[in-house]
Amino acid sequence: MQDGLVGKIEAHPKYAQLKQRRNRLGLVLTVLMLAVYYGYIALIAFDKAFLAKPVGTGVMSVGMPVGMAVIIFTVVITGIYVRRANSEYDQLTQDILKDVAK
Repeated sequence: MQDGLVGKIEAHPKYAQLKQRRNRLGLVLTVLMLAVYYGYIALIAFDKAFLAKPVGTGVMSVGMPVGMAVIIFTVVITGIYVRRANSEYDQLTQDILKDVAK
């Protein structure tokens, strides 16, 4: 019986739409995260002088806020995915399950 249910879900047109939307967003967010992370690593590797510049008169360098920005960016894009999943993807999933259960 489970195989029949899985087949019905996979054949549902909204399932293809759900997969496409979810994969597209996942790809975009992955590319953005990789660009930010590897951009930061590239700065560390190729422009240490920029990251070592002091901020103000204290002991903090530019590298610390840039590193924190990478961490904050990670949290923000995670939030974007979760918000989209909770609103759009969950609704599509419920629609699919409701249609298949008929």
